[in-house]
Amino acid sequence: MREQDPKDRINNFNEVPYGYDEDEAVTEALRCLQCKNPPCVKGCPAEIDIPRFIKAIRERRFSQANEIIRETNNLPAVCGRVCPQEDQCERLCVLKNKGKAINIGNLERFAADWELKNSFSREDLVQSNKIVRNEKIAVIGSGPAGLTCAADLAKKGYQVTLFEALHKPGGVLTYGIPEFRLPKDIVMEEVKKITSLGVDIKYNYVIGKIKTIEKLRDQGYRAFFIATGAGLPYFMGIPGENFNGVYSANEFLTRVNLMKAYKFPEYDTPITVGENVAVVGAGNVAMDSARCALRLGAQKVSIIYRRTENEMPARKDEIDHAREEGVEFHLLTNPVEIIGDNQGQVKKIVCIKNKLGKLDSSGRPRPVAIEDSQFEMAVDTVIIAVGNGSNPLLLDTINGLNLTSKKNIYADDSGRTNIEDIFAGGDIVTGSATVIAAMGAGKRAAKAIDKFLK
Repeated sequence: MREQDPKDRINNFNEVPYGYDEDEAVTEALRCLQCKNPPCVKGCPAEIDIPRFIKAIRERRFSQANEIIRETNNLPAVCGRVCPQEDQCERLCVLKNKGKAINIGNLERFAADWELKNSFSREDLVQSNKIVRNEKIAVIGSGPAGLTCAADLAKKGYQVTLFEALHKPGGVLTYGIPEFRLPKDIVMEEVKKITSLGVDIKYNYVIGKIKTIEKLRDQGYRAFFIATGAGLPYFMGIPGENFNGVYSANEFLTRVNLMKAYKFPEYDTPITVGENVAVVGAGNVAMDSARCALRLGAQKVSIIYRRTENEMPARKDEIDHAREEGVEFHLLTNPVEIIGDNQGQVKKIVCIKNKLGKLDSSGRPRPVAIEDSQFEMAVDTVIIAVGNGSNPLLLDTINGLNLTSKKNIYADDSGRTNIEDIFAGGDIVTGSATVIAAMGAGKRAAKAIDKFLK
């Protein structure tokens, strides 16, 4: 797919890939073998009929291609951009063994974008999904899991209310993923389609503070889906993390994305980014933070990661994009201290070199510190991107709910918890994971809630 030149894109927050035009999409779709028993479908958590929508594209039935996707996926424009297709549907594509898999994600994005550009009407879908059941369902959190579950339940005719703590919908899609990877206008358009199904969204509504689940039960809600994500940032516990200039990736990206700090003073939220920025971690969140820092004016941005590139959890595309844009990688390196000046401002980060040891519980080699290998890096901003946990605000108000050792909700594969009318899915259950994994959890929970209420 054609992309912005790295030298240009580090100066703007515009989307990096341009997307297929109609002819490019048809050319790519013509590569599909239309397998009778397509393995790619088995790799899709959203259960999309991949060969059928690709066939529609090759025959230039673009609106129908999008409708086929939306039969099972309520966020195709999102998934086409941020879903790790290379590890899922494309990994199982027959053509991968012969050279290059079909670019399924790019084709999904094309179909969804074509609909948006051509203002394809969904009145027929809205009319066919009028409320036909009396049961009220509360979905808590409007991220990918909550949006998916709410939409699927609305399609079944339920009265669904989605409670969102922030002033905008989308969860991590809105506050966590930068504009150059996922434009917020795209997220808002996808949410509009979900509300057109009859889903009611209440904003600035913190369940656990404004109201508890017990209070919602008293108001007649019969089932609950908790999809509040993993929004509590982890830190490393090293000296100096309280200096000015140290951000959690969560705060940094929320300020940039949701609060539009990159448009200050047009928007009210400022953000300070120095000349030398260190980002600790190597997942997608770390890459997003590093690339945002570059666009905000940093002269040098470094990723600090304790293992090698082979163990990096970020998507290969994101690593490649970061490297193309000038991000430096300090691998087999671990921070041990952050040093500040007498004004409390970050000045240096002290690191130690590692070597790889035996496999740990994650299945990756354990990083082992090398004695007498400490060194310092001059930095004035440090962004900690080493993961997130569950926010206890809601969970502390639910008596008897079983939690895991990491304080996530314990739920089975269908989203059932130990409390009969409470279901959960997404990062609040699994810890930080992918958008498509959260959507899959939302779909399974919708089926389980429907079965429970019937």
